[in-house]
Amino acid sequence: MAAFSLPSWLSRHIGPNRGQAWCRTALASETSLQASVETIVHQLRGAGPADLALVFAAASYASDLPRLLPLLQEKLRASHWIGCLGGGVVGTDATGTPHELEKKPALSVTLLRLPGAQLQPFAIDTETLPDLDGPAEPWRALLNAAETTGGSPSPSMLLLVDPSCSRINDLISGLDYACPEAVKLGGIAGQHSAGHGSLLFGNQVARGAVGCLIGGSWQLDPVVAQGCRPIGPVFDIEQAQRNVVLEVSQGQDRRSPVAALQAILTDLSPQERVLVKHSLFLGVGRSNFNLDSAEPSKPGAFLVRNLIGVDPRNGAVAVAERMRVGQQVQFQLRDAEASRQELRQLLAQQQAQTPNPLATLLFACLGRGEGLYGAADGDVNLCREAFQQVPIAGVFCNGEIGPVAGSTYLHGYTASLAFLVPRGEG
Repeated sequence: MAAFSLPSWLSRHIGPNRGQAWCRTALASETSLQASVETIVHQLRGAGPADLALVFAAASYASDLPRLLPLLQEKLRASHWIGCLGGGVVGTDATGTPHELEKKPALSVTLLRLPGAQLQPFAIDTETLPDLDGPAEPWRALLNAAETTGGSPSPSMLLLVDPSCSRINDLISGLDYACPEAVKLGGIAGQHSAGHGSLLFGNQVARGAVGCLIGGSWQLDPVVAQGCRPIGPVFDIEQAQRNVVLEVSQGQDRRSPVAALQAILTDLSPQERVLVKHSLFLGVGRSNFNLDSAEPSKPGAFLVRNLIGVDPRNGAVAVAERMRVGQQVQFQLRDAEASRQELRQLLAQQQAQTPNPLATLLFACLGRGEGLYGAADGDVNLCREAFQQVPIAGVFCNGEIGPVAGSTYLHGYTASLAFLVPRGEG
């Protein structure tokens, strides 16, 4: 069993007579679900009652998924159980080493003891969501959450969504509406052909969305790595219709987006020009920048979105995001080295703020992992460079949830990380 306790210098923040915080992790990769559960239970032997259990299972166990939580709960104790299936599993093994297990049977279980935490699990029927134009109270009611008053801190939110949900963006917007100050992190669970959902909640399999509000003495600190680097200048949008950008400008120079990109290509290396053919994206500014400053180069300055079409007649581009005149945009390239550099920079910033998190959750795109880095454990190894002892668990998702510039978005090709830290340390 990999055992991780809160460092003594942090324990004073939890309050007197509340006990010690701890994290216990286990990882198994047996062919059968039963065998993996037995391995997990063996690794977690001796663990006391936990406040929260997080369970992530590979999609290869989908047909047996209804058996998973009852099997674990026969041997392990926790007040709340949440998890999901994924296209791959992230976990920390018995030696304390984190791994990303893709395209193979795998089961990851993390038990958390969080003295002073206020935990509110929730399950949402996404077929009957409230009106986004109505009051916020019906959205808060979905979470069993009262509005924070008197300056009390908003809780963090762990959010997992079933892939059958047809209103994911509405759900995320509504939860931002209900709890605008709460950090929201998670992802869309893995797909499968069995006749049930992909989510785990309590002792059952669920559809819709599940999650947990985490408040009191604990919070989730977000790190959202979009895996891209900018190329060329920042442009202003001069003409746009819905998700189509028709004209951009740089100073007094106005041109179509395709003409702007063609000018950028002349300064790129041969390798970069190859990447443009299959790894080109558009960064959409979350606010307007002073173009003489370095702010646009900072990770998180842009929301990275897919380019989904080009009109050769007028040089317009279609983007997977609604666009508006006056927004600033910048073309982006995605490759392994850009992803490494961005994540290293973000993790270094996080490490400077909170050097000793109790645990880290990783929600990674199916397009990352070995397919991006060319080798296993790319993101977890980078995380361990900055945090040498932190246990890491999570799942490969069909879409990642995390904040950019204060609002929550559904991402692709992203690593969305949640660092569990004492309140006030983030």
